[in-house]
Amino acid sequence: MSEQTPQRPVLRIVRGDPDDVEIAALTAALAGAAAAQTPEDAAKPMSLWGDPVARVRHPAGRSPLRPGPHAWRASALPG
Repeated sequence: MSEQTPQRPVLRIVRGDPDDVEIAALTAALAGAAAAQTPEDAAKPMSLWGDPVARVRHPAGRSPLRPGPHAWRASALPG
């Protein structure tokens, strides 16, 4: 048989002193979150209209418009 190499731990507690119940709750929450996301959800491209980062990227909520031959396209898209 081949010898198994030690694996890195999935969870690492860096602060505090959690008991077994708290670690079990954290493990259950992470497992539930991982099971809730389907591969179909991960593969869908995100629209710029729903991107929250586009709203906070610039102080006014959108990028400044720049003149040019295709400036009309930028005027209709967020951020």
